Amino acid sequence: MNKKWILATILIILFLISSITTYKIIKNHNDHLLEVSEKYIIEQAKKCFNEKKCSGVLVTLDNLYQNGYLINQVNPVTKKIYNPASYIEKEEGLYTFVVKD
Repeated sequence: MNKKWILATILIILFLISSITTYKIIKNHNDHLLEVSEKYIIEQAKKCFNEKKCSGVLVTLDNLYQNGYLINQVNPVTKKIYNPASYIEKEEGLYTFVVKD
């Protein structure tokens, strides 16, 4: 009976370690996917501002689509198309991508 408890304990520990590790790997991967997607969108918004086709402090994805800087962008994690009302905010040289649901 003692050997069964030791085996069960070892299996439970291995399961916990592997599930936590898997979760962290998947979360890290998804975070990197979102970061790459957002950087690309921000890069295209910067290009639009630099070429004077976009003005003000906000540029929506719809504006970038209409000016030919982007084609429908998809969230790489959820596989859903970003809302065209989502925007990039330019504030003191910093660009922030804000996703509208």
